Amino acid sequence: MSQTAAASSPALPLTGLRVVEFTHMVMGPTCGMVLADMGAEVIKVEPVEGDRTRHLLGAGAGFFPMFNRNKKSMAIDLHTPEGAAVARKLAVGADVVVENFKPDTMAKYGLDYAALSKVNERLIYVSYKGFLPGPYEHRTALDEVVQMMGGLAYMTGRPGDPLRAGTSVNDIMGGMFGAIGALGALLQRGITGKGQEVQSALFENNVFLVGQHMLQYVMTGQPAAPMPARISPWAVYDVFTVKDGAQIFLSAVSDAQWCTFCDVFGFADLKADARYASNNDRVRERPTLIPILRERLGHYSAADLGTLMETNKLPYAPIRKPEELFDDEHLLATGGLADMTLPDGPHAGEVSKATLLPFTMDGQRLGVRLSPPVLGSHTDELLLALGYAAGQVQALRDMGAVG
Repeated sequence: MSQTAAASSPALPLTGLRVVEFTHMVMGPTCGMVLADMGAEVIKVEPVEGDRTRHLLGAGAGFFPMFNRNKKSMAIDLHTPEGAAVARKLAVGADVVVENFKPDTMAKYGLDYAALSKVNERLIYVSYKGFLPGPYEHRTALDEVVQMMGGLAYMTGRPGDPLRAGTSVNDIMGGMFGAIGALGALLQRGITGKGQEVQSALFENNVFLVGQHMLQYVMTGQPAAPMPARISPWAVYDVFTVKDGAQIFLSAVSDAQWCTFCDVFGFADLKADARYASNNDRVRERPTLIPILRERLGHYSAADLGTLMETNKLPYAPIRKPEELFDDEHLLATGGLADMTLPDGPHAGEVSKATLLPFTMDGQRLGVRLSPPVLGSHTDELLLALGYAAGQVQALRDMGAVG
């Protein structure tokens, strides 16, 4: 964006809000990212050796660059009295503090809500945990742990083979729910003048996600089956393997779509068959219907099926891998991906595309203003703004209290 365009753009909704986050992994950083993307100044406090997610391998390699854009990095050693004092001075001046450490960790440094709110009653404090207060609160939780104990892995896998979802669903959504709570608390603070503590947890997020299946049991009297073995509410709603082994998801979820589907592919006999007259009829007859469709559609290419489905406004989807989305024509055309510079690892300094929050405000996507920060790149700037003299900043650095 040009400087002229930027100057004429309306301020982002959280411009002027200061957020200090003591977070790592995914859930806490997601909250900070949401608030940062909406315009807040978000200061990520890291240990002097850096957030460990900067250097994770495999499935964790994307954590730091994905969830830490639009933030400033300040490296502080909380284990030193001087470092903890800096952190407290920073935190009490914030509008929002975010943390996702084990219970009682923040209290050791005087950074818990009880301590900070005595100095700043307007403070909003977002605390992320594995479990909300209760019998499980001292257990160590991970996304996979709560997926297993909260029914999601059971629903995702085949019968007898529980399988975690293919992304960090509880971490990401738990982070989002905490951000929603923070926004609600900000509105209430505007009325009462007082902040509050907001808590969000992995397990409770997971239970919310499977709530529809809990109520399915109430409504039907039958336990929900894992998704691969479920009784689908729609008859044509499946992945089909077609010409040359390609795969495509095809569906027809209403009677009108079924009629169109049959007309498009010349299935007049199926359209006229009373066994398949209504959606519920077709659901009951899935064991006979789906093999017929697999055999008849198997001669088409995935590309031709997609063209026919799209032309006739029927729902379908190619089966894509995550890396293929960098070239998605819709994302590229609509600004769904934005450039940012990678801060760490073998590709440090390189520019990559990153996915943006999936909504617009005033017709605009919320973009990347700051690339994910290099460790401690804003420490001096922020210390000076807190009132530390240049000599004091250097002294703190020399004693290892900041980095």
